[in-house]
Amino acid sequence: MALREIRIDGDEILRKISKPVAVVDEKINMLIDDMLETMYNVGGVGLAAVQIGVLRRIFVMDDSENGDSPIILINPEIISVKGEQEGQEACLSVPGYAGEVLRPKVVDVKYLNRDGIEVQSRFEDRQCVIFHHELDHLDGILYTDRASEVYEMQREEE
Repeated sequence: MALREIRIDGDEILRKISKPVAVVDEKINMLIDDMLETMYNVGGVGLAAVQIGVLRRIFVMDDSENGDSPIILINPEIISVKGEQEGQEACLSVPGYAGEVLRPKVVDVKYLNRDGIEVQSRFEDRQCVIFHHELDHLDGILYTDRASEVYEMQREEE
């Protein structure tokens, strides 16, 4: 496993559309391990492959309290969405800023796991927000494109 550099807003790769993964193999699993290590290292709850410069339709997410329940999504597709919720989002690729974004409240999806097996899942509330945020990355969209307002985050006093 290796830590990867996270691409920052302004890097043109973040605006490109990621390509589907044809085969889930050892190389893809090594990428996933690097993505997880990178995400956990910076305290994130989601990371798309494009954020580390790889244009593949893969993202990882983990909003568990202990950071020990990763979800790996390869070639994710939305089956259905329900409801709405608005809340604050931030992004590892847009450091120092946050914004108010309207997202669905529930999403049913299908994707391949790291073994290449198709999985269907339902994500609700915060996980639904993370899912849509990361899925947007795969289509070259940043949360700032959808935000009703973007503002500088308050820094903690030292």
